[in-house]
Amino acid sequence: MTTTQQHALRAQLWRRKPVTRATRESSEGLQRSLGTFSLMMFGVGATVGTGVFFVMHQAVPDAGPAVLVSFLLAGIAAGLSALSYAEMASAVPVSGSTYSYAYATLGEVVAVGVAACLLLEYGVSTAAVSVGWSGYLNQLLDNVLGVTVPHVLSAGPFDADPGVINLPAVVLVAMCAVLLIRGASESARANAVMVVVKLAVLGLFVAVAFTAFDADRFADFAPYGAAGVTAAAGTIFFTFIGLDAVSTAGDEVRDPQRSMPRAILGALAIVTTIYLLVAVAALGAQPWERFADAEQAEAGLARLLQEVLQQSWPGTVLSAGAVVSIFSVTLVTLYGQTRILFAIGRDGLLPRAFARVDPRTRTPVTNTVIVSCVVGLLAGFVPLDDLWDLVSIGTLVAFIVVSVGVIVLRRSRPDLPRGFRVPGYPVTPVLAIAACLYILAGLPWKTYAWFLLWLAVALTFYLVWGRHHSLLNRAVKAGLPVEGVHDR
Repeated sequence: MTTTQQHALRAQLWRRKPVTRATRESSEGLQRSLGTFSLMMFGVGATVGTGVFFVMHQAVPDAGPAVLVSFLLAGIAAGLSALSYAEMASAVPVSGSTYSYAYATLGEVVAVGVAACLLLEYGVSTAAVSVGWSGYLNQLLDNVLGVTVPHVLSAGPFDADPGVINLPAVVLVAMCAVLLIRGASESARANAVMVVVKLAVLGLFVAVAFTAFDADRFADFAPYGAAGVTAAAGTIFFTFIGLDAVSTAGDEVRDPQRSMPRAILGALAIVTTIYLLVAVAALGAQPWERFADAEQAEAGLARLLQEVLQQSWPGTVLSAGAVVSIFSVTLVTLYGQTRILFAIGRDGLLPRAFARVDPRTRTPVTNTVIVSCVVGLLAGFVPLDDLWDLVSIGTLVAFIVVSVGVIVLRRSRPDLPRGFRVPGYPVTPVLAIAACLYILAGLPWKTYAWFLLWLAVALTFYLVWGRHHSLLNRAVKAGLPVEGVHDR
């Protein structure tokens, strides 16, 4: 490769998508129909569910009662990052979340790497959460009707206790896809109703669990020390994906400069409060060692309530709430995945089909069908229990990039209108980066190995195909100004 070619390649890798007035106002065919409340419910809907219905039984065995500190640590890191998200969302209010922010601040190759992180975290978490839906659905069916979905149809072929297919998980993904195809506003209304239901059910859990509260169960508070707390925080962190999910909706928000910062910070406050209340109540209601029991692997919180009261009705109510809650999580994370792919396709780094919008529903139908098929196959056939940390590493990297992006954009575009500014700048984004790096340090080496392999695949695709089809690349070759290229 000649020196000229090297310079040309370097220019391609680090070129940035300009943030123009047209970019900020164009929704590329999507309908601007969402307000602050709908967005906030998106954040809560994508977050509350995984953290309390699943991760408690993954994280408590790592940290013991000190998992409360893990939740707090993850919440602080997410909170600091949420401030950066709020500023970026008000300055670059378009679909694509961290991918779009990285493209505008750090360059095309970094944006592709961040896109790989986002696709990993959204795809794996959506499939894994839908798999967990089967357990609570079976618990509900057993309590109400005395029947369950046969094991052969509720477990994948590669699970520890294999079946043929996890059919409920596939059905859940299909139902969410149908709702998303109908329209963003319809999905937002359905999600808001489900969020209200899940918060009411979790309030019931806290009230019932506190009737069996015993402070002595916190006596051995940190049995595995700081290492256990950090490991649990790493497992928990992916549940804060809901904050990122809010920022994927930039092209469908009526007043994104004002609504998105408010929705992100409001969702964070609700989520952190719920997490801590449920964690305290659950840890006080049974010995922390019980969270590792095999019988609590499915529908664990519902079983906990049934054991506390020795009655089935609280577990039935909680199982019903979990069925609704996990539907909400799956709906929003699937939505986020499709909007990120929409933004990547719009920029030419993926085939244009991913950015095609149906003129009647104003939604990316082809994109949604492709994503749903892939996620449905993962949910139905692939065991994903060991991939929570892989989702967390993607989320942490995305949060770090947003905080770095705030610093870069303050320097490169100080004139850009911002509906929200990070308080305590530049200390706050630096602290957010440090907190995320601290949690990253507690993740196991195999998580990094899988993550780097996935990143290598994504960057190879970009070098071979994406950089040549990028809209910025086409504009440069045609001698056009890159500003407003998406509106041509």
